[in-house]
Order: sequence, then C-alpha cells, then structure tokens
Amino acid sequence: MKILMVGSECSPFVKSGGLADVLGSLPQALSKQGAEVRVVLPKYQEMSDEWKKQLSLLGTYRVQLGWRNQYAGIETLSCNGITFYFIDNEYYFKRSNLYGFGDEAERFVFFNRSIFEMLRIIDWIPDVIHCHDWQTGLIPLYLHTHYQNDPLFHKIKTIFTIHNLKYQGIFPASILHELMDLDHHVMHEDGVEFYGNINFMKAALNYADKITTVSETYAEEIKTDYYGEKLDGVLRKKSNQLTGVINGIDTALYNPATDKAITTNYEQSFNEKLKNKRALQEQLGLPVKASIPLVGIVSRLVEQKGFDLVARIADEWLAHDDVQLVVLGTGDYAYESLFRNLQYRYPEKVFVVIDFKETLARQIYAGSDLFLMPSRFEPCGIGQLLALRYLSAPIVRETGGLADTVLSFNEETEKGNGFTFKNFNAHDMLYTIRRALSIYQNKQQWHQLVANMANSNVSWDFAAKKYLEIYQSTVN
Repeated sequence: MKILMVGSECSPFVKSGGLADVLGSLPQALSKQGAEVRVVLPKYQEMSDEWKKQLSLLGTYRVQLGWRNQYAGIETLSCNGITFYFIDNEYYFKRSNLYGFGDEAERFVFFNRSIFEMLRIIDWIPDVIHCHDWQTGLIPLYLHTHYQNDPLFHKIKTIFTIHNLKYQGIFPASILHELMDLDHHVMHEDGVEFYGNINFMKAALNYADKITTVSETYAEEIKTDYYGEKLDGVLRKKSNQLTGVINGIDTALYNPATDKAITTNYEQSFNEKLKNKRALQEQLGLPVKASIPLVGIVSRLVEQKGFDLVARIADEWLAHDDVQLVVLGTGDYAYESLFRNLQYRYPEKVFVVIDFKETLARQIYAGSDLFLMPSRFEPCGIGQLLALRYLSAPIVRETGGLADTVLSFNEETEKGNGFTFKNFNAHDMLYTIRRALSIYQNKQQWHQLVANMANSNVSWDFAAKKYLEIYQSTVN
C-alpha cells in the first residue's frame, strides 16, 4: 500500500511541537509493517544547511491561487529509508518562523494545491493521502472539487488526523474565491463554513474518508461541548468515521541505555538512574541528595498544560514538602513569571530554565524521579511517554492520551505505571503529588513502580498496525 503523509513540520528537519515527532517516527513504523510511505513538507528557511545540501531538484511547476500564478519547486532526499519531498517557494516559506504570519491562509492554500501538481511530476500516485492538522485540511476538499474528475486522482482516499482541535485554521470567507478558487456551493454546515468564516479543519472533517485523532479518550472528549471547540456537532455526526489511535515515540532515538546526552546510561537499574539525578542536581546547583524526590516539568508554559493548578498550591506544597522541582520550557509570560518567582522564593528547591534545550530536556527525563503533567486537556501527550521511557513516574490528570497511557499505581496490587487525578482541581493534584512522594520513600513499592514503567509499551508498533487497518478499510 502506498501512503503519502502530508504535514507542516517533521523531525529531524523542522520542529515546533509534537506533530514533528509524529511525522518523523510514524512513517518508519509503517514502513516496517510493509507499507510504502513518503512524506511531503514545506521547504522552510529554518531547515538546517546540513539537510538542504542533501536535497536534489525533481522539477518546477506553477500553482494557481485565484489571480496569482506562483512558482513551486519540488526537492527530495532520503532519510532512514523514507523518501521526503519539500515544496519550495521562498516567498511563502523563507521566513524566520514556521507559523504566525498574516498571510497564513495563502501560504497553506498554496501548499495544499501544490501537492496535486507535485504528484504529476514525481509519477507516484498514493492509495491514501494521510493529512495532519489544519495546515493540510484542504486536500480532502480539493479531491472532491477541483480534482474530482481527474483520472489520475480519482482512486485516492484521504485520512485526516486531528493532533489538537484547538488550532483549526479559521480565515475570512473572502479567501474562498480569492485564494481557493471555490464558490458558495461549499459554504454550508457540511462544507467549510464556520460562523461566517472558512475553517480548514472543518473542511477536512467533512470531506476526508476517515478521521483519526491521537488517543481513544480524546476521540470521545472532542464530541462533547467542553472539549469540542465548536466542532463537536460535526464530530458527533462523523462519529462512525472517527478513530482514536494513541501516538508512540521513537524508542531507538529516546533510549536511556544509549542516549549520549545523559550522564550515565541505564535500563532498569535504579542506582544507575540515580547517577543522572545527582549529576542534574550538581549541574543546577540544587542540594545533592538521592533521598529528595525530584519532580521534572518539560513543557510549553501555556494555559492548556494546567499550570494554574501549580500556581494555586505552590506555596502550600514547596514550603512544607521535602522536594525539588526542575522546570524547562517557554510560553506565556504569566506562567514563565510564575516559575521564575518560585525559583526566587525557593532557591534550594526550584530551578527554572525559560528556554528549550533538547540535551537538558533529556537530562531532566533521566534525572527526575517524577514528571508532572496536570493538563486541562491533552490530545495525546509525548512528555509522559518520554518520562515512562526514562523511568520518571508521570503525575498526570486523567484526560486525553494521559488517561490512555498512565495507570495510577495501586499499593495493594502493585500495578500501575504512574499517578493520576481526575478533576481539574489543585488540591486533588496536590494529594496525588504527595501520594507519589510517599511511595518514593517506600523502596520496595518504588522499585515495583520502576519495573512497571519499564514494561510500558511506548513504541509506534501498535499505532502503525492500527493505521494500516484504517488505510485498508478506506481503500477496500
């Protein structure tokens, strides 16, 4: 089966979030299952010269956007056995960031239209185009409009994956004709219309053959008003086409037994992991004590991630508990200030880095005993999967993929691979943190928890099999 993955970012080329990790790892997992997978991305300025030097030009063509007739180049390279294509247009993609520009609609209309013209050049027609997030949401629509009578494309099926429903690609209705070359016939509730605007994600939900999202729990949550971001009605209507498939991580790339970023490599050895904790404490100037539980946070510092709960109980927690907290991330000023202030008031307990450094992130996963993710909502989450891989027990709220991957440790049965709380409530979180701190001091139970984490399956194997089943059911 031939699968074309389309997305707006992909590791190791360009990354701003978890989508890049998915596009970087899932194709390899699918390839191991026997699928022929290729990936297409924009060619961003942010891509390193190391990769740009490996690109070869396959051809050039023109893309029509309303009255605009724009240049596009298609370049390619192979990485880890996967063929990658890059759509080149310096006007749209030679910029200092991946997203956040005033002409975002035009940039990604161009990208979506480019895919079809690219397929003519590479002389490779997929059975399925797997589209990821709103930046690719017009591809299913165009297959039903501009290209529905083109014999080259009429057998192609589309899968659309929602990575985060909050970000939908909503733009003024004027782009319908001006950029998209469509008319009012698609401006209705079963088309692209969204409160008088155009919604790229809604277009994908209405026109794709199948819809997936990144965990089973999130697939149910987004059909409700609370989580549905005003698309819950569409998702309820499309319920039979919607499937939740939990993400994995690249277990070869993230492997504490071989990771060169950490001080001491380890597998299930608690003592070897402790060496990473001591090294992290020394590096950050925290008291070097194995007996003090160290809690890690590696995250975007934004409202979604639930740090309002931390703000509510921070003093009650840090003033009274023997604990250390290490935070790495950037985001909203209010949350950056929250953690900076905590470091100022509790310098012996808190260390904060307002930045993102991949090496330090890995050192926190390896050096922490516990990993805190109190999210308001979390479609899948990668932090808890990395924490499990590095044997740092996750403390999570039971939402989305967190609920699907972390089972609360039970002292009686000794089953479970972390700690969970259900309600978005600060004291429920604090109770759960303190329960985790207590179990840390019980060596027998803690070693059992570590063994349970080591046995957690966080690879892509299950997801790849599930996606292949979905592709097959769509094509048949």
